Amino acid sequence: MALPLVYLGMRASEIGDRLPALLTSPRTIGVFANSTILALVVTVISALIAVVAAFLTVRTDLPGRRIWSVLLILPLSIPSFVGSFAMIAMFAPRGSALQNLLAPFGVETLPSIYGWPGAIITLTLFSYPYILLTVRSSLRGIDPALEEAARTLGCSLRMSLFRVTLPHLFPAIAAGSLLVAFYVLSDFGTPSLMRFDSFTRIIYVEYQLAFDRSSAAVMSLLLVSLVGVILYFENRFRGRATYYSTGPGSRRQPQIIRLGRWKWAALVFCGAVVALGVIMPIGVMFYWFFQGIAAGHQFPSIGWITLNTVYVAAIATLVIVALAMPLAILVVRFPGKLTTIAERASYIGFAMPGIVIALSLASFGANYVPAFYQTLGLLIFAYAVLFIPLSVGTIRSSLLQVSPRMEEAARSLGLGGGRVLLRVTMPMAKAGLLTGAALVMLTVMKELPATLLLSPIGFKTLATQVWSSTEAVIFSQAAVAALILVGISTLSVIVILSQERARMRE
Repeated sequence: MALPLVYLGMRASEIGDRLPALLTSPRTIGVFANSTILALVVTVISALIAVVAAFLTVRTDLPGRRIWSVLLILPLSIPSFVGSFAMIAMFAPRGSALQNLLAPFGVETLPSIYGWPGAIITLTLFSYPYILLTVRSSLRGIDPALEEAARTLGCSLRMSLFRVTLPHLFPAIAAGSLLVAFYVLSDFGTPSLMRFDSFTRIIYVEYQLAFDRSSAAVMSLLLVSLVGVILYFENRFRGRATYYSTGPGSRRQPQIIRLGRWKWAALVFCGAVVALGVIMPIGVMFYWFFQGIAAGHQFPSIGWITLNTVYVAAIATLVIVALAMPLAILVVRFPGKLTTIAERASYIGFAMPGIVIALSLASFGANYVPAFYQTLGLLIFAYAVLFIPLSVGTIRSSLLQVSPRMEEAARSLGLGGGRVLLRVTMPMAKAGLLTGAALVMLTVMKELPATLLLSPIGFKTLATQVWSSTEAVIFSQAAVAALILVGISTLSVIVILSQERARMRE
Protein backbone atom coordinates (compact mmCIF):
# COMPACT_ATOMS: atom_id res chain seq x y z
CA MET A 1 0.00 0.00 0.00
CA ALA A 2 2.97 2.31 0.52
CA LEU A 3 4.32 2.03 -3.04
CA PRO A 4 1.93 4.60 -4.57
CA LEU A 5 2.70 7.04 -1.73
CA VAL A 6 6.44 6.66 -2.34
CA TYR A 7 5.91 7.40 -6.03
CA LEU A 8 3.76 10.45 -5.26
CA GLY A 9 6.32 11.76 -2.77
CA MET A 10 9.12 11.47 -5.32
CA ARG A 11 7.08 13.24 -7.99
CA ALA A 12 5.80 15.96 -5.64
CA SER A 13 9.34 16.76 -4.47
CA GLU A 14 10.15 17.90 -8.01
CA ILE A 15 7.71 20.81 -7.93
CA GLY A 16 10.10 23.08 -6.02
CA ASP A 17 9.15 26.71 -5.36
CA ARG A 18 5.75 26.38 -7.04
CA LEU A 19 4.32 24.41 -4.11
CA PRO A 20 2.96 27.32 -1.97
CA ALA A 21 1.29 28.96 -4.96
CA LEU A 22 -0.30 25.66 -6.02
CA LEU A 23 -1.64 24.86 -2.55
CA THR A 24 -3.18 28.31 -2.01
CA SER A 25 -4.56 28.86 -5.50
CA PRO A 26 -8.36 29.37 -5.79
CA ARG A 27 -8.51 26.39 -8.15
CA THR A 28 -6.96 24.00 -5.61
CA ILE A 29 -9.16 25.26 -2.78
CA GLY A 30 -12.24 24.97 -4.99
CA VAL A 31 -11.41 21.42 -6.04
CA PHE A 32 -10.81 20.41 -2.42
CA ALA A 33 -14.17 21.87 -1.37
CA ASN A 34 -16.00 20.32 -4.34
CA SER A 35 -14.62 16.85 -3.67
CA THR A 36 -15.31 17.01 0.07
CA ILE A 37 -18.91 18.20 -0.29
CA LEU A 38 -19.63 15.75 -3.13
CA ALA A 39 -18.34 12.79 -1.10
CA LEU A 40 -20.34 13.85 1.95
CA VAL A 41 -23.63 14.41 0.12
CA VAL A 42 -23.41 11.23 -1.97
CA THR A 43 -22.49 9.14 1.09
CA VAL A 44 -25.39 10.42 3.19
CA ILE A 45 -27.97 9.91 0.43
CA SER A 46 -26.53 6.49 -0.42
CA ALA A 47 -26.72 5.42 3.23
CA LEU A 48 -30.37 6.45 3.47
CA ILE A 49 -31.27 4.55 0.29
CA ALA A 50 -29.25 1.48 1.27
CA VAL A 51 -30.59 1.16 4.83
CA VAL A 52 -34.21 1.51 3.68
CA ALA A 53 -33.66 -0.95 0.82
CA ALA A 54 -31.96 -3.46 3.15
CA PHE A 55 -34.82 -3.35 5.65
CA LEU A 56 -37.42 -3.71 2.91
CA THR A 57 -35.74 -6.69 1.25
CA VAL A 58 -34.63 -8.53 4.41
CA ARG A 59 -37.11 -7.75 7.18
CA THR A 60 -40.46 -6.94 5.53
CA ASP A 61 -43.13 -8.70 3.48
CA LEU A 62 -42.35 -6.56 0.42
CA PRO A 63 -43.91 -8.26 -2.64
CA GLY A 64 -41.21 -9.86 -4.79
CA ARG A 65 -38.48 -8.99 -2.32
CA ARG A 66 -36.13 -11.66 -3.72
CA ILE A 67 -36.31 -10.04 -7.15
CA TRP A 68 -35.89 -6.59 -5.62
CA SER A 69 -32.83 -7.88 -3.73
CA VAL A 70 -31.12 -8.64 -7.04
CA LEU A 71 -32.32 -5.56 -8.89
CA LEU A 72 -31.30 -3.12 -6.15
CA ILE A 73 -27.73 -4.45 -6.14
CA LEU A 74 -27.34 -4.50 -9.93
CA PRO A 75 -26.27 -0.82 -10.30
CA LEU A 76 -22.96 -1.92 -8.79
CA SER A 77 -22.26 -3.91 -11.96
CA ILE A 78 -22.64 -0.92 -14.28
CA PRO A 79 -19.45 1.13 -14.86
CA SER A 80 -19.89 4.73 -13.75
CA PHE A 81 -18.98 6.13 -17.16
CA VAL A 82 -21.71 3.97 -18.76
CA GLY A 83 -24.23 5.17 -16.19
CA SER A 84 -23.19 8.79 -16.71
CA PHE A 85 -23.52 8.44 -20.46
CA ALA A 86 -27.01 6.99 -19.99
CA MET A 87 -28.01 9.89 -17.70
CA ILE A 88 -26.83 12.42 -20.26
CA ALA A 89 -28.57 10.60 -23.11
CA MET A 90 -31.78 10.58 -21.08
CA PHE A 91 -31.81 13.95 -19.29
CA ALA A 92 -29.42 16.35 -21.10
CA PRO A 93 -30.88 19.86 -21.63
CA ARG A 94 -31.06 19.46 -25.42
CA GLY A 95 -31.28 16.42 -27.66
CA SER A 96 -31.93 13.95 -24.85
CA ALA A 97 -34.66 11.34 -24.95
CA LEU A 98 -36.76 13.18 -22.35
CA GLN A 99 -36.39 16.56 -24.07
CA ASN A 100 -37.37 15.08 -27.44
CA LEU A 101 -40.38 13.45 -25.79
CA LEU A 102 -41.48 16.77 -24.31
CA ALA A 103 -40.70 18.85 -27.42
CA PRO A 104 -44.27 18.59 -28.86
CA PHE A 105 -45.49 20.23 -25.64
CA GLY A 106 -43.26 23.26 -26.17
CA VAL A 107 -40.34 22.19 -23.98
CA GLU A 108 -37.24 23.36 -25.83
CA THR A 109 -34.71 22.75 -23.09
CA LEU A 110 -34.49 20.95 -19.74
CA PRO A 111 -32.69 22.08 -16.58
CA SER A 112 -28.99 21.35 -16.88
CA ILE A 113 -27.88 17.99 -15.50
CA TYR A 114 -24.21 18.91 -15.73
CA GLY A 115 -22.24 19.89 -12.65
CA TRP A 116 -23.55 19.23 -9.16
CA PRO A 117 -26.96 17.65 -10.00
CA GLY A 118 -25.60 15.10 -12.45
CA ALA A 119 -22.57 14.20 -10.33
CA ILE A 120 -24.63 13.69 -7.14
CA ILE A 121 -27.46 11.73 -8.77
CA THR A 122 -25.24 9.50 -10.89
CA LEU A 123 -22.67 8.68 -8.20
CA THR A 124 -25.44 7.96 -5.69
CA LEU A 125 -27.26 5.61 -8.06
CA PHE A 126 -24.15 3.58 -8.84
CA SER A 127 -22.47 3.50 -5.43
CA TYR A 128 -25.22 2.96 -2.82
CA PRO A 129 -25.03 -0.87 -3.33
CA TYR A 130 -21.69 -0.80 -1.48
CA ILE A 131 -23.63 0.06 1.67
CA LEU A 132 -26.61 -2.12 0.76
CA LEU A 133 -24.51 -5.29 0.56
CA THR A 134 -22.75 -4.71 3.87
CA VAL A 135 -25.99 -3.76 5.65
CA ARG A 136 -27.87 -6.78 4.26
CA SER A 137 -25.10 -9.08 5.48
CA SER A 138 -25.11 -7.51 8.93
CA LEU A 139 -28.90 -7.44 9.15
CA ARG A 140 -29.09 -11.17 8.49
CA GLY A 141 -26.44 -11.85 11.12
CA ILE A 142 -28.17 -10.07 14.03
CA ASP A 143 -29.40 -12.40 16.74
CA PRO A 144 -33.24 -12.09 16.79
CA ALA A 145 -33.17 -12.70 20.55
CA LEU A 146 -31.87 -9.14 20.99
CA GLU A 147 -35.01 -7.61 19.50
CA GLU A 148 -37.19 -10.09 21.38
CA ALA A 149 -35.57 -9.10 24.66
CA ALA A 150 -36.28 -5.44 23.91
CA ARG A 151 -39.91 -6.26 23.15
CA THR A 152 -40.29 -8.11 26.47
CA LEU A 153 -38.96 -5.00 28.24
CA GLY A 154 -41.78 -2.90 26.80
CA CYS A 155 -40.26 -1.55 23.58
CA SER A 156 -42.55 -1.32 20.59
CA LEU A 157 -41.46 -2.78 17.26
CA ARG A 158 -40.40 0.64 16.05
CA MET A 159 -38.46 1.39 19.25
CA SER A 160 -36.64 -1.97 19.10
CA LEU A 161 -35.64 -1.32 15.49
CA PHE A 162 -34.18 2.10 16.30
CA ARG A 163 -32.67 1.26 19.71
CA VAL A 164 -31.41 -2.28 19.09
CA THR A 165 -31.27 -3.20 15.40
CA LEU A 166 -30.03 0.07 13.92
CA PRO A 167 -27.13 0.49 16.40
CA HIS A 168 -26.00 -3.05 15.54
CA LEU A 169 -25.86 -1.99 11.88
CA PHE A 170 -23.51 0.93 12.53
CA PRO A 171 -20.31 -1.02 11.71
CA ALA A 172 -21.80 -2.20 8.42
CA ILE A 173 -23.10 1.27 7.59
CA ALA A 174 -19.72 2.79 8.44
CA ALA A 175 -17.82 0.22 6.38
CA GLY A 176 -20.09 0.70 3.37
CA SER A 177 -20.14 4.49 3.72
CA LEU A 178 -16.36 4.53 3.77
CA LEU A 179 -16.33 2.63 0.47
CA VAL A 180 -18.87 5.01 -1.06
CA ALA A 181 -16.95 8.10 0.03
CA PHE A 182 -13.70 6.75 -1.37
CA TYR A 183 -15.40 5.56 -4.56
CA VAL A 184 -16.70 9.09 -5.09
CA LEU A 185 -13.27 10.60 -4.47
CA SER A 186 -11.54 8.17 -6.86
CA ASP A 187 -14.10 8.00 -9.67
CA PHE A 188 -13.05 9.60 -12.94
CA GLY A 189 -15.79 8.81 -15.45
CA THR A 190 -18.69 10.65 -13.83
CA PRO A 191 -16.92 13.95 -12.98
CA SER A 192 -15.45 14.06 -16.50
CA LEU A 193 -18.74 13.45 -18.31
CA MET A 194 -20.70 15.70 -15.94
CA ARG A 195 -18.09 18.50 -16.24
CA PHE A 196 -17.55 18.57 -12.50
CA ASP A 197 -14.19 19.73 -11.15
CA SER A 198 -13.17 17.08 -8.65
CA PHE A 199 -9.71 15.81 -7.69
CA THR A 200 -9.81 12.97 -10.20
CA ARG A 201 -10.68 15.19 -13.14
CA ILE A 202 -8.00 17.76 -12.31
CA ILE A 203 -5.36 15.08 -11.68
CA TYR A 204 -6.19 13.46 -15.04
CA VAL A 205 -5.91 16.83 -16.81
CA GLU A 206 -2.52 17.48 -15.19
CA TYR A 207 -1.24 14.01 -16.12
CA GLN A 208 -2.57 13.68 -19.65
CA LEU A 209 -3.04 17.17 -21.02
CA ALA A 210 -0.68 19.47 -19.10
CA PHE A 211 2.06 16.82 -18.82
CA ASP A 212 2.77 18.16 -15.33
CA ARG A 213 3.16 15.07 -13.16
CA SER A 214 4.60 17.04 -10.24
CA SER A 215 1.44 19.14 -9.89
CA ALA A 216 -0.67 16.03 -10.33
CA ALA A 217 1.31 14.29 -7.58
CA VAL A 218 0.74 17.22 -5.20
CA MET A 219 -2.99 17.12 -5.95
CA SER A 220 -2.96 13.37 -5.34
CA LEU A 221 -1.28 13.87 -1.96
CA LEU A 222 -3.96 16.42 -1.08
CA LEU A 223 -6.50 13.75 -1.90
CA VAL A 224 -4.63 11.33 0.38
CA SER A 225 -4.77 13.92 3.18
CA LEU A 226 -8.54 14.18 2.70
CA VAL A 227 -8.72 10.38 2.91
CA GLY A 228 -6.77 10.52 6.18
CA VAL A 229 -9.24 13.01 7.66
CA ILE A 230 -12.19 10.80 6.67
CA LEU A 231 -10.52 7.72 8.15
CA TYR A 232 -9.86 9.56 11.39
CA PHE A 233 -13.48 10.62 11.87
CA GLU A 234 -14.78 7.20 10.81
CA ASN A 235 -12.55 5.55 13.39
CA ARG A 236 -13.77 7.93 16.10
CA PHE A 237 -17.38 7.32 15.09
CA ARG A 238 -17.31 3.53 15.22
CA GLY A 239 -15.24 3.20 18.42
CA ARG A 240 -14.52 -0.25 19.86
CA ALA A 241 -18.03 -1.49 20.50
CA THR A 242 -18.85 -5.18 20.17
CA TYR A 243 -21.94 -6.41 18.35
CA TYR A 244 -22.27 -10.08 19.23
CA SER A 245 -24.65 -11.55 21.79
CA THR A 246 -23.23 -12.84 25.07
CA GLY A 247 -25.50 -15.89 25.05
CA PRO A 248 -25.46 -18.88 22.71
CA GLY A 249 -27.43 -16.94 20.12
CA SER A 250 -29.92 -18.17 17.58
CA ARG A 251 -30.00 -18.94 13.89
CA ARG A 252 -33.75 -18.33 13.71
CA GLN A 253 -35.04 -15.89 11.14
CA PRO A 254 -36.12 -12.62 12.76
CA GLN A 255 -39.70 -11.44 12.71
CA ILE A 256 -40.94 -10.30 9.30
CA ILE A 257 -42.50 -6.85 9.50
CA ARG A 258 -45.80 -6.37 7.69
CA LEU A 259 -45.86 -3.17 5.66
CA GLY A 260 -49.64 -2.83 5.48
CA ARG A 261 -50.63 0.47 3.87
CA TRP A 262 -46.95 1.36 3.36
CA LYS A 263 -46.55 -1.46 0.84
CA TRP A 264 -47.28 0.77 -2.16
CA ALA A 265 -44.87 3.46 -0.99
CA ALA A 266 -42.18 0.80 -0.60
CA LEU A 267 -42.84 -0.50 -4.11
CA VAL A 268 -42.66 3.03 -5.54
CA PHE A 269 -39.35 3.62 -3.73
CA CYS A 270 -37.78 0.40 -4.99
CA GLY A 271 -39.21 0.91 -8.48
CA ALA A 272 -37.83 4.45 -8.78
CA VAL A 273 -34.34 3.41 -7.69
CA VAL A 274 -34.29 0.41 -10.04
CA ALA A 275 -35.71 2.45 -12.94
CA LEU A 276 -32.94 5.06 -12.69
CA GLY A 277 -30.08 2.75 -11.69
CA VAL A 278 -30.81 -0.35 -13.79
CA ILE A 279 -33.57 -0.05 -16.38
CA MET A 280 -32.45 3.29 -17.82
CA PRO A 281 -28.74 2.47 -18.41
CA ILE A 282 -29.54 -1.03 -19.68
CA GLY A 283 -32.23 0.46 -21.91
CA VAL A 284 -29.66 2.84 -23.41
CA MET A 285 -27.32 -0.12 -24.05
CA PHE A 286 -30.04 -2.06 -25.83
CA TYR A 287 -30.93 1.03 -27.85
CA TRP A 288 -27.39 1.30 -29.22
CA PHE A 289 -27.24 -2.46 -29.76
CA PHE A 290 -30.37 -2.44 -31.92
CA GLN A 291 -29.19 0.71 -33.67
CA GLY A 292 -26.04 -1.20 -34.64
CA ILE A 293 -28.08 -4.12 -35.97
CA ALA A 294 -30.27 -1.77 -37.99
CA ALA A 295 -27.19 -0.06 -39.44
CA GLY A 296 -25.62 -3.41 -40.38
CA HIS A 297 -22.66 -3.14 -37.99
CA GLN A 298 -20.45 -6.19 -37.53
CA PHE A 299 -20.11 -7.51 -33.98
CA PRO A 300 -16.74 -9.22 -33.51
CA SER A 301 -16.59 -12.17 -31.16
CA ILE A 302 -15.74 -11.08 -27.66
CA GLY A 303 -15.81 -14.54 -26.09
CA TRP A 304 -12.10 -14.47 -25.27
CA ILE A 305 -12.48 -10.98 -23.80
CA THR A 306 -15.22 -12.31 -21.53
CA LEU A 307 -13.00 -15.21 -20.46
CA ASN A 308 -10.17 -12.78 -19.73
CA THR A 309 -12.48 -10.69 -17.56
CA VAL A 310 -13.76 -13.62 -15.50
CA TYR A 311 -10.30 -15.21 -15.21
CA VAL A 312 -8.44 -12.16 -13.92
CA ALA A 313 -11.35 -11.14 -11.65
CA ALA A 314 -11.52 -14.62 -10.09
CA ILE A 315 -7.78 -14.72 -9.34
CA ALA A 316 -7.81 -11.18 -7.97
CA THR A 317 -10.78 -12.03 -5.74
CA LEU A 318 -9.03 -15.04 -4.23
CA VAL A 319 -5.85 -13.05 -3.60
CA ILE A 320 -7.64 -10.07 -2.08
CA VAL A 321 -9.88 -12.12 0.23
CA ALA A 322 -6.83 -14.11 1.37
CA LEU A 323 -5.04 -10.84 2.22
CA ALA A 324 -8.09 -9.23 3.83
CA MET A 325 -9.02 -12.08 6.18
CA PRO A 326 -5.97 -11.93 8.51
CA LEU A 327 -6.07 -8.14 8.51
CA ALA A 328 -9.75 -8.12 9.54
CA ILE A 329 -9.09 -10.71 12.26
CA LEU A 330 -6.22 -8.65 13.66
CA VAL A 331 -8.35 -5.50 13.76
CA VAL A 332 -11.32 -7.19 15.47
CA ARG A 333 -9.59 -9.62 17.84
CA PHE A 334 -6.37 -7.70 18.60
CA PRO A 335 -7.24 -3.97 18.43
CA GLY A 336 -4.37 -1.58 18.88
CA LYS A 337 -2.49 1.25 17.26
CA LEU A 338 -0.51 -0.93 14.84
CA THR A 339 -3.54 -2.90 13.65
CA THR A 340 -5.56 0.30 13.28
CA ILE A 341 -2.80 1.90 11.21
CA ALA A 342 -2.59 -1.22 9.03
CA GLU A 343 -6.33 -1.22 8.38
CA ARG A 344 -6.47 2.52 7.73
CA ALA A 345 -3.54 2.26 5.30
CA SER A 346 -5.40 -0.35 3.28
CA TYR A 347 -8.01 2.26 2.30
CA ILE A 348 -5.53 4.68 0.73
CA GLY A 349 -5.30 2.86 -2.60
CA PHE A 350 -9.08 2.61 -2.99
CA ALA A 351 -9.48 6.37 -2.57
CA MET A 352 -6.82 7.36 -5.08
CA PRO A 353 -7.58 7.57 -8.81
CA GLY A 354 -6.79 4.38 -10.67
CA ILE A 355 -4.50 6.26 -13.03
CA VAL A 356 -2.28 7.31 -10.09
CA ILE A 357 -2.00 3.75 -8.78
CA ALA A 358 -1.36 2.42 -12.27
CA LEU A 359 1.36 4.95 -13.07
CA SER A 360 3.12 4.43 -9.74
CA LEU A 361 3.16 0.65 -10.14
CA ALA A 362 4.17 0.93 -13.80
CA SER A 363 7.13 3.10 -12.75
CA PHE A 364 8.02 0.65 -9.97
CA GLY A 365 7.81 -2.35 -12.30
CA ALA A 366 9.75 -0.79 -15.15
CA ASN A 367 12.58 0.49 -12.93
CA TYR A 368 12.96 -2.16 -10.24
CA VAL A 369 11.32 -5.44 -11.33
CA PRO A 370 11.23 -5.40 -15.15
CA ALA A 371 10.34 -9.10 -15.26
CA PHE A 372 7.13 -8.20 -13.39
CA TYR A 373 6.27 -5.31 -15.74
CA GLN A 374 3.21 -5.73 -18.01
CA THR A 375 2.29 -9.10 -16.52
CA LEU A 376 -0.94 -10.35 -14.97
CA GLY A 377 0.91 -10.52 -11.66
CA LEU A 378 1.44 -6.74 -11.61
CA LEU A 379 -2.17 -6.16 -12.69
CA ILE A 380 -3.49 -8.36 -9.87
CA PHE A 381 -1.17 -6.60 -7.43
CA ALA A 382 -2.70 -3.29 -8.56
CA TYR A 383 -6.19 -4.70 -7.99
CA ALA A 384 -5.14 -5.69 -4.44
CA VAL A 385 -3.89 -2.16 -3.71
CA LEU A 386 -7.09 -0.68 -5.11
CA PHE A 387 -9.77 -3.01 -3.77
CA ILE A 388 -8.64 -4.77 -0.58
CA PRO A 389 -10.86 -2.44 1.55
CA LEU A 390 -13.94 -3.86 -0.20
CA SER A 391 -13.23 -7.18 1.49
CA VAL A 392 -11.73 -5.91 4.76
CA GLY A 393 -14.79 -3.82 5.65
CA THR A 394 -17.38 -6.55 5.07
CA ILE A 395 -15.34 -9.29 6.80
CA ARG A 396 -14.76 -6.99 9.77
CA SER A 397 -18.50 -6.31 10.09
CA SER A 398 -19.25 -10.04 10.19
CA LEU A 399 -16.45 -10.81 12.66
CA LEU A 400 -17.83 -8.21 15.05
CA GLN A 401 -20.95 -10.38 15.30
CA VAL A 402 -18.97 -13.57 16.07
CA SER A 403 -18.48 -14.00 19.80
CA PRO A 404 -14.83 -14.75 20.70
CA ARG A 405 -16.20 -17.25 23.23
CA MET A 406 -16.96 -19.59 20.35
CA GLU A 407 -13.30 -19.53 19.31
CA GLU A 408 -12.15 -19.91 22.92
CA ALA A 409 -14.41 -22.95 23.34
CA ALA A 410 -12.93 -24.53 20.20
CA ARG A 411 -9.39 -23.98 21.51
CA SER A 412 -10.32 -25.49 24.89
CA LEU A 413 -11.41 -28.62 22.99
CA GLY A 414 -7.94 -28.99 21.49
CA LEU A 415 -8.19 -27.19 18.14
CA GLY A 416 -5.18 -25.16 17.04
CA GLY A 417 -5.37 -21.62 15.76
CA GLY A 418 -5.49 -22.60 12.10
CA ARG A 419 -8.24 -25.19 12.60
CA VAL A 420 -10.26 -22.71 14.69
CA LEU A 421 -10.02 -20.25 11.82
CA LEU A 422 -11.15 -22.80 9.21
CA ARG A 423 -13.79 -24.64 11.25
CA VAL A 424 -15.26 -21.90 13.47
CA THR A 425 -14.37 -18.34 12.50
CA MET A 426 -14.68 -18.54 8.71
CA PRO A 427 -17.99 -20.47 8.68
CA MET A 428 -19.53 -18.01 11.15
CA ALA A 429 -18.24 -15.03 9.13
CA LYS A 430 -19.25 -16.60 5.82
CA ALA A 431 -21.73 -13.84 4.99
CA GLY A 432 -19.01 -11.19 5.19
CA LEU A 433 -16.58 -13.33 3.19
CA LEU A 434 -19.11 -13.87 0.41
CA THR A 435 -20.17 -10.24 0.39
CA GLY A 436 -16.55 -9.09 0.23
CA ALA A 437 -15.81 -11.54 -2.57
CA ALA A 438 -18.85 -10.30 -4.51
CA LEU A 439 -17.82 -6.67 -4.11
CA VAL A 440 -14.28 -7.41 -5.26
CA MET A 441 -15.43 -9.51 -8.22
CA LEU A 442 -17.91 -6.88 -9.41
CA THR A 443 -15.49 -4.00 -9.01
CA VAL A 444 -12.49 -5.71 -10.62
CA MET A 445 -14.54 -6.59 -13.70
CA LYS A 446 -15.39 -2.94 -14.36
CA GLU A 447 -12.02 -1.41 -13.37
CA LEU A 448 -10.65 0.67 -16.24
CA PRO A 449 -7.51 2.86 -15.72
CA ALA A 450 -5.35 0.22 -14.02
CA THR A 451 -6.35 -2.42 -16.55
CA LEU A 452 -5.59 -0.14 -19.49
CA LEU A 453 -2.12 0.81 -18.24
CA LEU A 454 -0.89 -2.39 -16.56
CA SER A 455 -2.39 -5.31 -18.47
CA PRO A 456 -0.13 -7.36 -20.77
CA ILE A 457 -0.02 -6.37 -24.45
CA GLY A 458 -3.14 -7.63 -26.20
CA PHE A 459 -4.97 -8.44 -22.96
CA LYS A 460 -8.47 -6.94 -22.96
CA THR A 461 -11.39 -7.04 -20.55
CA LEU A 462 -15.03 -6.11 -21.04
CA ALA A 463 -14.45 -2.74 -19.36
CA THR A 464 -11.56 -1.83 -21.66
CA GLN A 465 -13.60 -3.01 -24.64
CA VAL A 466 -16.45 -0.68 -23.63
CA TRP A 467 -14.02 2.22 -23.29
CA SER A 468 -12.16 1.63 -26.55
CA SER A 469 -15.38 1.18 -28.51
CA THR A 470 -16.80 4.36 -26.98
CA GLU A 471 -13.64 6.30 -27.87
CA ALA A 472 -13.94 5.00 -31.44
CA VAL A 473 -17.63 6.08 -31.45
CA ILE A 474 -18.74 2.49 -32.09
CA PHE A 475 -21.51 2.56 -29.51
CA SER A 476 -23.09 -0.68 -30.70
CA GLN A 477 -19.95 -2.68 -29.85
CA ALA A 478 -19.62 -0.86 -26.55
CA ALA A 479 -23.23 -1.80 -25.77
CA VAL A 480 -22.56 -5.51 -26.41
CA ALA A 481 -19.59 -5.58 -24.02
CA ALA A 482 -21.50 -3.59 -21.39
CA LEU A 483 -24.52 -5.91 -21.57
CA ILE A 484 -22.31 -8.99 -21.16
CA LEU A 485 -20.59 -7.34 -18.18
CA VAL A 486 -23.95 -6.64 -16.54
CA GLY A 487 -25.10 -10.20 -17.28
CA ILE A 488 -22.06 -11.79 -15.61
CA SER A 489 -22.39 -9.47 -12.64
CA THR A 490 -26.06 -10.41 -12.31
CA LEU A 491 -25.13 -14.08 -12.01
CA SER A 492 -22.63 -13.33 -9.26
CA VAL A 493 -25.21 -11.27 -7.37
CA ILE A 494 -27.74 -14.11 -7.60
CA VAL A 495 -25.18 -16.60 -6.27
CA ILE A 496 -24.38 -14.35 -3.29
CA LEU A 497 -28.05 -13.82 -2.44
CA SER A 498 -28.72 -17.56 -2.69
CA GLN A 499 -25.88 -18.17 -0.24
CA GLU A 500 -27.47 -15.67 2.14
CA ARG A 501 -30.73 -17.62 2.06
CA ALA A 502 -28.86 -20.91 2.55
CA ARG A 503 -27.16 -19.45 5.62
CA MET A 504 -30.53 -18.54 7.12
CA ARG A 505 -31.77 -22.13 6.65
CA GLU A 506 -28.78 -23.63 8.48
